[in-house]
Amino acid sequence: REILKDVSFTVQPGQTVALVGKSGCGKSTLLRLLFRFYDVQGGCIRIDGQDISKVKQLSLRAHIGVVPQDTVLFNDNIRDNIRYGRISASDHEVEA
Repeated sequence: REILKDVSFTVQPGQTVALVGKSGCGKSTLLRLLFRFYDVQGGCIRIDGQDISKVKQLSLRAHIGVVPQDTVLFNDNIRDNIRYGRISASDHEVEA
């Protein structure tokens, strides 16, 4: 079944966006499309003018940050939970 139809929006560099809405309205579908877990059926998604279907998934996913609604903490200290996004981060970078 078609979830998204005629969706179009622009996000400026550095802008923060929140996807909110009722269950089943397409929030998770948008994220799955953005991360290329599957590709769009029609149209395209562009980042900096580049069609993401032409970008390697690993590169694409390395440049997108998502904060899920349901957060998970690992059974570890707070510093290592924060550092999880970039294991090589120094203590100074984690505290910044």
